[in-house]
Amino acid sequence: MKAFSRVLRPLTVGIRREDPGRIWERRAPLTPEAVQDLVAKQGVQVQVESCDRRIFTDDEYLEAGASVQKDLSAAHILLGIKEPVLSSLYLSPVPSPNSSTDVTRTYMMFSHTAKGQAYNLPLLSCFLGDKQLPRLIDFELLTDAVTGKRTVGFGWYAGVAGVFEALSSMAHSHLEFGVASPFLFTPRPHTQPSLDHLREALHAIGERIAAEGTPKALGPFVVGLTGTGNVAEGCLSALSELPIVKVAVKDLPTLVKDPEANLRKIYLVHALPSDYFTRLDGGKYTRDHYYAHPSQYSSNFAQTIAPYLTLFLNGAGWAPGYPRIMTNEQLAASLTLAQEVGGARFTNIGDISCDPEGGLEFLTHATTLSAPFFKARPASLPKHLPSVTMMAVDILPSSIPLDASRGFSRALVPYLESLIASYTGDNSGDRIEALNRATIVNKGELGSKHQWLQERVDAWRASTTKPTTSSHGNLKAKRVLMFGSGMVAGPAVDKLAERSDVRLVIASNSRLEMEKLRGNHYNVQYREIDMGKHADVSRLVEESDVVIRYACFASSLLPAHFHPVVAEHCIQHKKHMITASYISDSMKALHFRALESDVLLLNEIGLDPGIDHCSAISLIARLQAQNKKVVSFISFCGGLPAPNVEDMGPLKYKFSWSPRGVLTAALNSAKFRLSSEEKNISGANLLRSYFPQVPVTASVPLEGYANRDSLPYAATYHLGQASKLRTLVRGTLRYPGYSERLQFFKDIGLLELNGTIALNDWIDFIPLSQKLKRELHPEEKHINLQYAEDDAGHLEALRWLLAGPTPPLPVKPVAPLDIFAVLLAYKLQYAPHEHDMVVLSHEFITKSVSEPLAPEEVHTSSLVAYGDDKYSAMARTVGLPVALAALEVLDGKVPVRGVVGPGDVSIREPVLAGMESVGLGMEEISGASETVEKALQLGISDA
Repeated sequence: MKAFSRVLRPLTVGIRREDPGRIWERRAPLTPEAVQDLVAKQGVQVQVESCDRRIFTDDEYLEAGASVQKDLSAAHILLGIKEPVLSSLYLSPVPSPNSSTDVTRTYMMFSHTAKGQAYNLPLLSCFLGDKQLPRLIDFELLTDAVTGKRTVGFGWYAGVAGVFEALSSMAHSHLEFGVASPFLFTPRPHTQPSLDHLREALHAIGERIAAEGTPKALGPFVVGLTGTGNVAEGCLSALSELPIVKVAVKDLPTLVKDPEANLRKIYLVHALPSDYFTRLDGGKYTRDHYYAHPSQYSSNFAQTIAPYLTLFLNGAGWAPGYPRIMTNEQLAASLTLAQEVGGARFTNIGDISCDPEGGLEFLTHATTLSAPFFKARPASLPKHLPSVTMMAVDILPSSIPLDASRGFSRALVPYLESLIASYTGDNSGDRIEALNRATIVNKGELGSKHQWLQERVDAWRASTTKPTTSSHGNLKAKRVLMFGSGMVAGPAVDKLAERSDVRLVIASNSRLEMEKLRGNHYNVQYREIDMGKHADVSRLVEESDVVIRYACFASSLLPAHFHPVVAEHCIQHKKHMITASYISDSMKALHFRALESDVLLLNEIGLDPGIDHCSAISLIARLQAQNKKVVSFISFCGGLPAPNVEDMGPLKYKFSWSPRGVLTAALNSAKFRLSSEEKNISGANLLRSYFPQVPVTASVPLEGYANRDSLPYAATYHLGQASKLRTLVRGTLRYPGYSERLQFFKDIGLLELNGTIALNDWIDFIPLSQKLKRELHPEEKHINLQYAEDDAGHLEALRWLLAGPTPPLPVKPVAPLDIFAVLLAYKLQYAPHEHDMVVLSHEFITKSVSEPLAPEEVHTSSLVAYGDDKYSAMARTVGLPVALAALEVLDGKVPVRGVVGPGDVSIREPVLAGMESVGLGMEEISGASETVEKALQLGISDA
């Protein structure tokens, strides 16, 4: 035998960057210390996808011996915490580390596919089919062979973090109750660098309680806990920092009624299933019988435990077919008993298990770390009973990423070492069987325990591809045509490209922008196009594939004046169109032609307009279903620099959106109702008639001005006749000082649109703008800047704008407003480290229809979003609704036709749900004491 040697490619382990849309996901599957051991002892290469958000920095991994890469295309094993974006999957085989053949890759993650989750069927589908597709191992399925308990996970850390989040939200709730408790000092988990720091803080609170006690108004402080697994163990570990006294369920009534109860203690009742689940036949609870016959049990938690709890921590899981811990009806009974006991009992819950409409039926949705709690109030809850503050963050371990990652890494490494050995043919590792049990897919086929998922995947594939076949009988992808590649297109492209059955074509005149948008998306193409060449536009629209029985659609993120042009082509070729812009008169004129062609021209599906419509109509419909009539509706929205931006410039504003659109919006007239009076503001007076205080957030002072004509929205939002409403206002938010500063710029001619000037130097901009204004408006008062005083700092603002670097001069005469837009876009652009903020807030004041003398109620619905290193908040909140609506239309789920907004339930509810799923959901609260309406009544002038 002839001897030979060959240099083989080393086995490579890749650590993925988590989905950028998961802004709080900072955990890592391996620590740098674990990486160092793998490199040194196992001889493997470790590649880390660069990420500035991860708890461990790129430099720490480099020092440990890993390499930092922009992609992981060379990796054999790819590790991540949550499921990846579909377009980032590496599905092709890679060279074997010990032979000349190729081998399949392995993905390890929490894939959320094992239960047939509908939202992740596209992910599961990517692994099924060809034998060379990667293996999928789910961390959740790594279990002990004897006990069946999970061996790799974050449950314990969820319990620990859940205690801190629940105590924090409870302290906030108690403030509303009128009581400040020592738990106001509870740090939220993400604010501390480690679990040790959190424990020290809670221990200090415990010492304070032991010395001074808890508030008398709350009575004995009782924490209830359910669950017996890792979550509950984590809760118990965190609570051990407090002066805990354990009590039994049977002792709760006596404890809370005892006037001599020791308030220097925290009382803990750890309720087991046998404490609150009772057999309907009167028999004794046993675990085996319960799991074999769950329908034979009911819960008495609402009567025997809940009314006595100051804080309830739910760590018990739930599954369909099993009894709930508490139903909506039981909540009412429990709160009634709790009010008799006193002490704001059972008004605060930390649902760490986080099963919406599950064990606690009144948990309607999971929350986020950005908005960790909400007020739960089922429709069946009587008005005299309080709402319940629910903390239900579904990624609690992400709030303590350092300790959670260290614990997870320690548990994972033995399995990873066995998996690494298997790539060299060594299948003797003691974790191999566990890895096999945790494998959902291998070589394109589902494992034996997961075969039932094939039917769901097949049904999903059929629903997305069945209607369209080529002449050769091969299934074709759905084609989306997107005109425009500007500021908001990125999130829309990413969302559309997540769908493996979608092929997206971007059409624009900017190759650079389109190449950036395409990125690594395998299913995105682009075409350079001149929108003035109608034949080329028509051809692109016509080439879109048919979806179900409709034609595909064009998604338009173009400037608004192009939309009717695109719409004409869509009607001609029977294509649906989606756009974020307002419905213009020229668009309205196309309504009946669109109906005749069975075409949907969906408008106003961005942020404002868009999410504002969806959220307002959704909540109004629910309020009206409760027999409540809206008497006042106020809605404000604004895109602003985040509060931590140090230099916002003279307008306290920066541009993540079109500067021209912002300036022209300040020239619009406005009409609205306030305090039963109709207000009409001319475009000339809009900025003078601003609202100095618009208190829609507690943390940031804001001003605002009215946005166009609010009165038609009485019909849009189904509020009845506008003249019968007390207040109806839609407005734009800005930081204080914006309106007066922009009014000054307008007074000196910088917002003039009705003439043009030619610049030879930027120093000519101000005098030429003033000269044009005097010529066009000789009757108006003009400002002589040479003699003007500068008490308000306006002249200094002008000097700031024209000092230092300036953009290229316009090559031809243009209107001052357009020149000003160019200057502002250049001088007030966001620096790479600066982020924007979006604030959307609705206030609804309602009266009971059936009880006219009942007091008015105040309901708010709000969204506060921040930009990140990839996308601005404005881009996400405008681009994502467009994409979400487009996917609903693409899948044939939207029956409406003609020129419409997003008010139909088939559009608004899926879009709201989609925004919620990416952490951009609306937060709804009832019971505000100070109203925006009152602030507006005090603050408008010149109207």
